[in-house]
Amino acid sequence: MSTTIDANVVTRMNQGGPAARDASQSAELRNNFMTLLIAQMQHQDPLDPMDNHEMTTQLAQINTVSGIEDLNKTLKGITTQMDAGQTLQATALIGQGVLVPGDRVLMEAGEDGSAHTTPFGIELGQSAENVRVTITNASGQVVNRYDIGSVKAGVESFTWDGRTTEGDMAVAGAYRVRVEATSADKTLNASTLNYAVVSGVTPSDGNGGVKLDLGAIYGQVGLGDVKQIL
Repeated sequence: MSTTIDANVVTRMNQGGPAARDASQSAELRNNFMTLLIAQMQHQDPLDPMDNHEMTTQLAQINTVSGIEDLNKTLKGITTQMDAGQTLQATALIGQGVLVPGDRVLMEAGEDGSAHTTPFGIELGQSAENVRVTITNASGQVVNRYDIGSVKAGVESFTWDGRTTEGDMAVAGAYRVRVEATSADKTLNASTLNYAVVSGVTPSDGNGGVKLDLGAIYGQVGLGDVKQIL
């Protein structure tokens, strides 16, 4: 007779995270183990009794199961505290403008004939000798294309003056921005970022982390998607 606990039993108990395991199941496993161990000791061969090493090993196995249960409870508590702290930090962004992955630029015309456009950003893995910006309308037609020169690695924010290639004021509305970064005639990877205002925060559900509400147009993004706060 053997009371050795297979490692797969411990693994099955730990699958699914702390929420998926029930304390009564763990207690039942410990009770069953002790029952089997006592039965083994009562029915062992007197001429070949269980040695101390084997008994110690089996007791260590059940203690390991209990230790895993306690560890998971501790980790669950730490995770809950971290989520609460992250949510509290995220609320400080409500009302703030942020740059997140995207390619949209919004343009409004002022009563004095001036243009008001939302910022856009560029994220580069390495410095570029030149970055070319292309603005297109909803139909995909090029409204303006211009160079902004060298841009350092990292995240940089820019604004479009709202004018077309001919210098005329563009029609108010939504536009797309595309960037092309080059260095020594080599094309570099460049990501575009668009501007949005944080209007709310959704606490973590334990799976996806804290979400920032950017309104109907941009939806929700994670804290990790924020590349710059403006």
